Amino acid sequence: MTQIRHTARTHVGRVRKINEDAVLSLPDQNIFLVADGMGGHEAGDFASQTVVEQVAAMAPDLAPAERMQALRAALEAAHTAILAEAARRGGATVGAAVVSLILSERHFAAFWAGDSRLYRFRDGGIELLTTDHSVVAEFVKNGRMSWDEAEQHPQSNAITRAIGVGDVPGLEKIHGEVRTGDRFLLCSDGLNKYAGFETLRRAVVGTPIETVGDKLLKIALDGGGQDNISLVVVDVV
Repeated sequence: MTQIRHTARTHVGRVRKINEDAVLSLPDQNIFLVADGMGGHEAGDFASQTVVEQVAAMAPDLAPAERMQALRAALEAAHTAILAEAARRGGATVGAAVVSLILSERHFAAFWAGDSRLYRFRDGGIELLTTDHSVVAEFVKNGRMSWDEAEQHPQSNAITRAIGVGDVPGLEKIHGEVRTGDRFLLCSDGLNKYAGFETLRRAVVGTPIETVGDKLLKIALDGGGQDNISLVVVDVV
């Protein structure tokens, strides 16, 4: 079995009064998740907590393939629950950007919707495994700007998919192989808007798992902390 170590942080930041983010670590099932709620105050908090609660309620001891199916089903159930709550609130927009990681033997899979991200650090390098579902992501895909430049764009917070918004969850999936020494970072945009690729690489590569979470949190807070900040770091040892 793949042996892992992990650390997680979530912080309200320096400006917001309520933390609409939520993180979940289920090391016994090798499942990790970051949810970034949207809708303001209680609505965003409800959305992110609903995602976490649905995934946390998954049956334990599932086979790897079943666990992956259950994770997707849990995210879809959260989508339905959030839609119902939004309707109860009179049709308000309520949702959550979500990124989730599941490890199994020598493979990983990730489901995501929105602009929460999954990075992989391998052999001293950094790779963004997910693609933001956002307005500015289209600019990056078209070669008009880099991801780091997109973070500074006025529309950087405008996402095009979220759990709880639209008829379907709009989940995207990626999978691949895992090597010993790989380090994964899941984060809400409250971190990566203050930390470009090189800043993240320098902060994460070589930093012990015991201190890397606080180090990343400090970068976001020192940068201004205008949003909630959430992250999970997972090491394959």
